[in-house]
Amino acid sequence: MKKPFLLLLLISIISGNTINAQSIEELTAQKEAKAAELAKLEAEMGEVAGKVATLKSEVAGLAEKLTPYPRWDNGLLGTLGLNVSKFNDWLSKDNPNTTAVTIGTTMNGFANAEFEKAFWRNSFNLTLGWLKFDNEDVPDDEENKDFQVAADAFNVTSLYGFKLTDKWAVSTLAEYRTAMLDGKFNDPGYLDFGMGITWTPMKDMVVVIHPANYNFVFSDSDFDFESSFGAKIVADYTAKITKHIAWKSNLSSFISYQDTELNNWTWVNGLSTAVKGVGIGFDIGLRGNKQEALAAEKSDNPLQTYWLLGFSYAISSKK
Repeated sequence: MKKPFLLLLLISIISGNTINAQSIEELTAQKEAKAAELAKLEAEMGEVAGKVATLKSEVAGLAEKLTPYPRWDNGLLGTLGLNVSKFNDWLSKDNPNTTAVTIGTTMNGFANAEFEKAFWRNSFNLTLGWLKFDNEDVPDDEENKDFQVAADAFNVTSLYGFKLTDKWAVSTLAEYRTAMLDGKFNDPGYLDFGMGITWTPMKDMVVVIHPANYNFVFSDSDFDFESSFGAKIVADYTAKITKHIAWKSNLSSFISYQDTELNNWTWVNGLSTAVKGVGIGFDIGLRGNKQEALAAEKSDNPLQTYWLLGFSYAISSKK
């Protein structure tokens, strides 16, 4: 009984190994056939992708030739921040009964025209903010019952350039900066006017280098603001970080040839998220201006800053 059983077991093992070996050979052959078919399809896809890229480039070139001049690009981006708080008998505070309201807004607009051999870029930035803090336990504190100016800045720029190449142009720039509220309009006010070159290394970046620029300063205050001749450098960059996140940065600086105390610069950055034009916006501004510091009796020339966080909205159009 044992011998037939052992014989059957041996035959089963040999048959199983033979079948397994045949299965491996068959699977190997199938793998090689599929790999060859895949390589062939990938080569065909690469060829098609190259043709698609070429056609896209040709279509873009034809669209460029068919689009008439001048080509206008207009847009408006803004941020609105609002914060309201009220405390009644909140005994953990030194002032248990208070009302506070903060309102802030920024607007950035542009209107750019592209000509066949020239360009004209115009933009403005307006930042305004108000703050009210009312301690209701001090009924005679009338001053803090009204809104006070917390942020105030206005800037408008116009740049015209005649193209030498796709990236370089001879240009002229006019830029005006001032405050708007509390009787500060044009007191002081800064007007830059100069000539030089403009470099556009990419579509959304513009660098202005004007070694011949005059910085006019207007003021009705007792402080003697000085105008001077110098160099103007401006850098403006707009980037779409992801599908719904955009970043805009603008640096404007004046370097006086007369005295370093007449130098000034302003750097404004705006970050916004937008879905169908509405989202969250964050704006931050930095400024250095020794003349303003001296007028305010601050000898250390502190870094001037502001920031605003709130809802953002965007409107743009192209012609």
